[in-house]
Amino acid sequence: MIIWIASYPKSGNTLLRSLLASYFFSNDGNFEFNHLNHIKQFPATEHFKKMGIDLSNENEVFQNFIEAQKLINKENKKIKFIKTHSSLCKINNCNFTDLKNTLGAIYIVRDPRNVVTSFAHHYNLNVEQATNTLIDETRWLVKTEKMYKTFLGSWNVNYNSWKQLNERFMLVKYEDLVNKKKTTLIKIFKFIQTLNNEELKIDMVKINKVIKSTEFYKMKTLEQKQIFTESSIESDTGKRKAFFNLGPKNDWKKILDDKNRKKIETSFKKEMSELGYL
Repeated sequence: MIIWIASYPKSGNTLLRSLLASYFFSNDGNFEFNHLNHIKQFPATEHFKKMGIDLSNENEVFQNFIEAQKLINKENKKIKFIKTHSSLCKINNCNFTDLKNTLGAIYIVRDPRNVVTSFAHHYNLNVEQATNTLIDETRWLVKTEKMYKTFLGSWNVNYNSWKQLNERFMLVKYEDLVNKKKTTLIKIFKFIQTLNNEELKIDMVKINKVIKSTEFYKMKTLEQKQIFTESSIESDTGKRKAFFNLGPKNDWKKILDDKNRKKIETSFKKEMSELGYL
């Protein structure tokens, strides 16, 4: 069954997937971009093309979300990690998933004051446009060649929606994933073990290699040598933008203006306080 790797965009989903992929899908724990191919995305258009679904018919696609997940779960893999940025809700009156196809979810959250600047860079927006996107409860990610349109919601709607999974839900803060990588990773493995109801052998030697090979500067260097297909394209030049941009240097205290900071803090006061960001 599926374990969702869920998040609002630019919250650390790629880092978490890189850690999981290099541990579960490499021989030695050393990360390479191709390891991410083992963690599919949803709703990717490939799932619906295989089913012969008309991608121009939105209702037909949404109505087949569960059927697509049934097919994913038939694949011969013990652990099925799937990435999504979708809110966990009904979409056009169709369920995003159900408990027959979802084993659980690991949700990664990041201080929205840091999300917004990273979001602006990735999606070719100014910071005010990005802020307005984060607070828009009706926001969708538009359809691309590889991904179907995805209901995002606002930053807090997205975060709150996944908590309904209760004991099948694990919250991971991006800040912990960066600053307490080993401790956080072991907690994640224990959560997966609980979901699977079977012992998961934890290889500390491999974990150390995973952590070392996914350090930000190493992933940034790797991107300079290889194409990272999840990077965005600059609208004016057509060139790929650096996906691994600022990393730990993305500090809202230094780069976020007061107007947008206050708008974010006012809009998300409840959730930011709950998470210890305020």
